[in-house]
Amino acid sequence: MEVHKTCKVNGFSLAYKRKGKGEIVLLIHGITTWSFIFSELIESLSKKYDVIAPDLLGCGWSDKPANEDLSIKNHAAIIKSFADELGLDKFHLAGHDLGGGIGQIFTVNNRSRVLTLSLINSVAYDFWPVQPIIAMRTPIIRQLAMASLDLGTFKMIVRRGLFHKDILTPKLMDQFWLPMKSKEGRKAFLRFAECLDNKHLLEISDNLASLSLPVLILRGDSDIYLSSSIAEKLHEEIKTSQLERISSGGHYIMLDEPVWLTERLTSFFDESRKK
Repeated sequence: MEVHKTCKVNGFSLAYKRKGKGEIVLLIHGITTWSFIFSELIESLSKKYDVIAPDLLGCGWSDKPANEDLSIKNHAAIIKSFADELGLDKFHLAGHDLGGGIGQIFTVNNRSRVLTLSLINSVAYDFWPVQPIIAMRTPIIRQLAMASLDLGTFKMIVRRGLFHKDILTPKLMDQFWLPMKSKEGRKAFLRFAECLDNKHLLEISDNLASLSLPVLILRGDSDIYLSSSIAEKLHEEIKTSQLERISSGGHYIMLDEPVWLTERLTSFFDESRKK
C-alpha cells in the first residue's frame, strides 16, 4: 500500500503525495478519482519539481464527512487552507476535470500565489452536465444511485474515459475503486456530485478572462465526457492561454498519454520562467 502524508485542514485530515525538489507543482484531481491518477505524472515531474497531489476532502485517503460542503467553490477554499498549512507560497497549479474548475476559482481568488495555471480536460463555464447532479438532491434518487454503484458500473465509466482501453488492468481498476469499497466512500462520492453547481464557474468567468498569468489548456480529443467546446472557449476567452491537443487522449489523459502530458507541462513551466 502506498504511503500518504496527512495534514489537518479546517479540522479534517487531508491526505497527499509529495515528491521531488524545485519549484512547486500542485496537482488537483477531479471526481471519480483521487491522487493516484497522477502517479506517473508525479514520478516524471518530480525529477525537476516539488510535486504535491492532495486527495480532495471526501476522496481517496482524506476524511469523508457526511454533510460537508463539497462544492468546487469550497474545495478551492480548502486548497487555500491546505497550501497555507504546508507553507506553499507560489506554485504551478494544474487541475484535471473538476480539479480544473477548482483551479480556476483558486487562481481568480489568489492570483499572486499561482505561477501558471494548467487545465487538463477541465470543466468550465456551464458546459458540464448538471441535471444528474440536481437529481442527486432527491432522496430516492440518491438511494437508487447508492444501490446501483457497483464495480461493474464504475468499470464501464472508467473504460469509456480511456482511449487506450488495454491499460485498464485489474490493478488500475482497484485504484479507481478503492474509495468506493466502503459505504462511507460511496456516500462521499455521491455527496461530491450532489454539491456541484456550475454557477460557481459562471460567476468567475469575467475574472478568469482577465487573468494575466500563463495558462495552458490541454485537451484529449477523445474525451467523451467533456466537450471540446470547453477547451476552445477557455482558449478564446483567456488571452494569455495556449491550447495543446492530442487525438489519442481520452478523459483520463494522464493515463493515456503520460509522456506527452509531462513534456507539455515541463515545456510550459520552463517557458513561463523566461517571461
